[in-house]
Amino acid sequence: MTVMETTAEATGTDTSAEPPEREPRRPDGRDNYTISEVVAFTGLSAHTLRWYERIGLMPHIDRSHTGQRRYSNRDLDWLGLVGKLRLTGMPVADMVRYAEMVRAGDHTYMDRYELLEATRRDVRARIAELQDTLAVLDRKIGFYGDASRALASERS
Repeated sequence: MTVMETTAEATGTDTSAEPPEREPRRPDGRDNYTISEVVAFTGLSAHTLRWYERIGLMPHIDRSHTGQRRYSNRDLDWLGLVGKLRLTGMPVADMVRYAEMVRAGDHTYMDRYELLEATRRDVRARIAELQDTLAVLDRKIGFYGDASRALASERS
């Protein structure tokens, strides 16, 4: 059972990192992928996938009879969420803590909520900083555009 199957089937939790209006894409509609297929689909390295498993971010990946990792669609959903959390700048330790809370069950909803709320505050602060930075760039670009046009008209 994957980290998401631990609670999703029993509680109906949202397991996808996709926006609600979009269906997650699957490489070919199957529900059983090798590590190399997951590497090709996600862009993550095999080393990263194994590391995620080792640190508890992907705590249980099914194995074939020969011991090869077999990822499911739920694992791909989880990796999508982890990718979004990485983009927020969430520390890996917090992602692992979040995964542990998911596995622990419904009684961790408030802790998960608080962690995600704090992450959202951080993201909004970063967006505000980026918007300020964009405004500075826009002013500079406008200045140099105006200066270039003025120089070009003087030469004409």
